Amino acid sequence: MLDQKNIDIIKSTVPVLEKHGETITTRFYQLMFGNHPELLNIFNHANQKQGRQQKALAGTVYAAAMYIDNLEAILPVVKQIAHKHRSLGIKPEHYPIVGKHLLMAIKDVLGDAATDEIINAWAEAYGVIADAFISVEAEMYDEAEHQRGGWDGFRQFIVDRKVKESEVITSFYLKPEDQREIASFIPGQYISIKLEMEGEKFTHIRQYSLSDAPGKDYYRISVKREAGTANPDGMVSNYLHDNVNEGDILKISAPAGDFILDTEKTTPVVLLSGGVGLTPMLSMLKTVVEVQPERNVTFVHAAANSNVHALRDEVEQIAARDNVNSFVFYDSPTDEDRLNEQFDVEGFVTGEWLKDHVSIEDAEFYFCGPVPFMKSINRSLKELGVDESRIHFEFFGPKGNLEE
Repeated sequence: MLDQKNIDIIKSTVPVLEKHGETITTRFYQLMFGNHPELLNIFNHANQKQGRQQKALAGTVYAAAMYIDNLEAILPVVKQIAHKHRSLGIKPEHYPIVGKHLLMAIKDVLGDAATDEIINAWAEAYGVIADAFISVEAEMYDEAEHQRGGWDGFRQFIVDRKVKESEVITSFYLKPEDQREIASFIPGQYISIKLEMEGEKFTHIRQYSLSDAPGKDYYRISVKREAGTANPDGMVSNYLHDNVNEGDILKISAPAGDFILDTEKTTPVVLLSGGVGLTPMLSMLKTVVEVQPERNVTFVHAAANSNVHALRDEVEQIAARDNVNSFVFYDSPTDEDRLNEQFDVEGFVTGEWLKDHVSIEDAEFYFCGPVPFMKSINRSLKELGVDESRIHFEFFGPKGNLEE
């Protein structure tokens, strides 16, 4: 535990972290990767190049300083990050490396303002925070390995089927090479895939939401092809689309993630997705109809048009059930879409539409998709008076802020 003096020192740095946080974390990654390039085998290069990881880490450091005397308050954030760390293979021996370079970055950016007293206080605080992460992650590693069908690290899976779902989304059905049982998962969770791509010095790890219900002898991911390999996000997705075929081997970590469907509740559930954000939503939808056939569920999907609308047939089959309502929004429908009445609403999902079509008073809301879509949904739900405890969402990538 920190003594009161160091707690006060850490709290005094909160305004500085608010102002210079991203500069510090950007410098941190420069220093750490410069001295330990092997860590580039773990960290997401796309998030680094686009500044998303730097921004997310700055927010975490800021929150840690703000709540240094009550770290229980940020335990949900710790658990969310710990899920990612476990899926990537972050181990206790990595934490001293991170701590060393974080302190170096603080000193570099703040200069003389980073007194020995401040650096020493942060060194002690980092030790407390690191211990919290290590403890939480140890439990997650143990559970991942020792659960039924579980394993440690990365396990080899065969691409059993590769199915094109739309012009931009392809599904991969993955079965274990050793033909042994695989771990179950909670709808909304993801797996990590580690790729060794020809011509690339480092391995690349990406997380993909599981797009089918649990209980199968395979995992399914449905991957969107991002535009162009020059786009950092596109390097891995294009490789999967163009170079990974049926019969190939992929290295996969056990399912992880805290964006999960609560099947203990029986109140109505509303699942909202934009684009490839439908992948965890479809897993949730399939699970609700399988294990809670009496629970009312509304599935709302937004896409540009039918050309990029994936897995439509699966949703339509499920929507035939009495407890399911399904709505499709196209913001750029084709003439054929209009002729064949392929969608329900032209335009975007609005608060006014939600008010008229879903149970605002008691429903649980889950949503995922592009950040503008999620910001709009989040804002609409808040304006409609939905309590935060009933609002659940997932970022594809480092945690962001929907309130900006």
